[in-house]
Amino acid sequence: MIRGIRGAITVPKDDEGLILAATEKLVLEIISQNNLQAEDVAHALITVTHDLHSTFPAKVLRNIEGWRYVPVMCSLEIPVPNSLEKCIRILLTVNTTKGQEDISHVYLENATILRPDLQLTEESKSS
Repeated sequence: MIRGIRGAITVPKDDEGLILAATEKLVLEIISQNNLQAEDVAHALITVTHDLHSTFPAKVLRNIEGWRYVPVMCSLEIPVPNSLEKCIRILLTVNTTKGQEDISHVYLENATILRPDLQLTEESKSS
């Protein structure tokens, strides 16, 4: 079965180091929460808001062990007025036997406001 795994994170300013570190944090958390192997990932789409332009966040995935050959593309988010700023979003398309309700979508930093309905509570994380 093919499933999508979403995630997002924000950075305080447009800075290459901050963008790469945040992207790595997000991707590693998605990998951990979903027990992903690179071989199961068909591709990754990473978007950034218009105010982030100092680097390609996709560079991070190439440096994660085993992920060198995962196809990755970066793009700009639609600049909707009053939307969350300085945000990096990712969509991984993966092969999995998990049902949609068993996928862990990951939203970090200020991006937690994007999908509060998908956030794991501390109680549910420990069960």
